[in-house]
Amino acid sequence: MNAHTPYNYLAEPSAMTFPKSAPIAVVIGSGFGGLAAAIRLSVQGYCVKVLEKLDKPGGRAYVYEQDGFTFDAGPTIITAPFLLEELWTLCGKRFADDIDLRPMDPFYRIRFHDGTHFDYSGDPQAMLEEVARFSPEDIDGYHRFLEDAERCRRLGFEGLGSIAFDTLMDLIKAIPSFARMGAWRSIYTLVAKHLKNDKLRIVMSFHPLLIGGNPFSVTCAYALINSLERTWGVHSAMGGTGAIVKGLVNLLQERGVNIRLNAPVTRIEVQNGRTTGVTLSNGEFIAADIVVSNADTAWTYKHLVAPEHRHQWTDRKIDKGRYSMGLFVWYFGTNRTFPDIPHHMMVLGPRYKELLRDIFKRHHLSEDFSLYLHRPTATDPALAPEGCDTFYVLSPVPHLDSGTDWALHAETYRAAICAELERTVLPNLSQHIVTSKVNTPQDFHDRLWSFKGAGFGLEPLLLQSAWFRPHNRSEDVQGLFMVGAGTHPGAGVPGVLMSAKALETVVPHVDSFV
Repeated sequence: MNAHTPYNYLAEPSAMTFPKSAPIAVVIGSGFGGLAAAIRLSVQGYCVKVLEKLDKPGGRAYVYEQDGFTFDAGPTIITAPFLLEELWTLCGKRFADDIDLRPMDPFYRIRFHDGTHFDYSGDPQAMLEEVARFSPEDIDGYHRFLEDAERCRRLGFEGLGSIAFDTLMDLIKAIPSFARMGAWRSIYTLVAKHLKNDKLRIVMSFHPLLIGGNPFSVTCAYALINSLERTWGVHSAMGGTGAIVKGLVNLLQERGVNIRLNAPVTRIEVQNGRTTGVTLSNGEFIAADIVVSNADTAWTYKHLVAPEHRHQWTDRKIDKGRYSMGLFVWYFGTNRTFPDIPHHMMVLGPRYKELLRDIFKRHHLSEDFSLYLHRPTATDPALAPEGCDTFYVLSPVPHLDSGTDWALHAETYRAAICAELERTVLPNLSQHIVTSKVNTPQDFHDRLWSFKGAGFGLEPLLLQSAWFRPHNRSEDVQGLFMVGAGTHPGAGVPGVLMSAKALETVVPHVDSFV
């Protein structure tokens, strides 16, 4: 399949290949979690119906096409490709036949406010040289940090990632692993224990921001991301992340499962404590034996399940949760290329800890910011017209509890980001912009139905992880299940794919419906 072919998804289901007696599984949402869940359920023998609110599949991995430029709306990197390969294998296919993944080198460039930068890569020797360039005395501490990160990967990702944490006993069994990881510490605390240089502490602790967490608050178990990257690399797909979405949808279509688009679910119906199906915004009822929500978990409980059916996830508990930051994302295309900019780059502002405090704790929109700059045309020039570049720049901002009127402030904030990029890494940028689009936390709330406009659901704090996170099998409604960033194990492409794998351990076997 050509990664650059246009979308061609059927809005209505075609003839199913499932037996008429097969139980029906309705999947709400077609993000990575929903698509992976749909594949796994169809392989188990369910008759799967996928319902998507938007006009194209992908959820947060939606693709915008504008003025000849292709923009991945959300995720841009793949760090555990074997999780995708598993899905192709389940369907009797080879991932590499459909998707062309390219390794990133470096994984990221982290540019500090003083103009220095650290090239973060998967080359062990190059990494040692980068560490030594900033602080030779931190070499031994860096090795010790890698050992801790490796332990977190083995215990946290490989040992606990696909366990559904369905019962209290699941939590009790996991306590020794949490203890061995020292999971009560923050990841910044873990890094600071080993490294003395302030810049190296930032380089080794920023990863939780990629899944919605404050490095000064989230459990150090997320040091596993560092180990994941070193073990399996950081990759980007030719054609953008949207090419992977297309590949997953193609797998489903070959199995007789199509995605019904423009079909927002507004209510999960419940009778006698068990789901009976879903109702769409047009009033249509679709019966189901089980319902799997890939929608934002907080939104699912608060807005799709009536309060009388919720004893665990009450409005009060949902409202009291601590949620990830919001995202301000500016997509833009230029009429020239910027060859000095790598595929992935962090452009850091003058503050680190205090900026994160403003975002996560004070919910205050600051005048300064730190940015993630994505230039996919560094790897795939076909994502822009010839001689042009495709970019997006992401600024972590407070979620909607900040009270920011984004309709009023979005353009001012975008212009400030543009000025900072011109000053630092993209000279004369404003003279070369030929197309532009902005998404704010308000758009995440209104378009993606993300509670509080938070980009990643609940923040991955220790007491909002594993058993303490909304379960893959609903605690409130029989026959309702969760996948995606808001449930276990959490956000990020590996996390949402693992949530679909965990789902397999708790959904009823199809024979139980006979």
